[in-house]
Amino acid sequence: MGKAADLSEFDRGQIVMARRLGTSITETARLVGCSPSAVVSIHAKWINDGDTSSRRQGIGRPRVTKEKGRRRLSRLGKQNRR
Repeated sequence: MGKAADLSEFDRGQIVMARRLGTSITETARLVGCSPSAVVSIHAKWINDGDTSSRRQGIGRPRVTKEKGRRRLSRLGKQNRR
């Protein structure tokens, strides 16, 4: 099973502001539409680091082929369909 998508920057901001205004974890989760554990982790990250940004962009194995090689493979596949 794959990982869920990250919350948007707006949703993370809503979580931080709702918690700062004194809204409970459950109410905040309902407001944003995420799990209570996500609310807790985002709020804890805000308290500790002062930032809620996500660093999940660079996950995965690096590509073996470069952009030029990918274009060449695509062109060869279109020329010779067999």
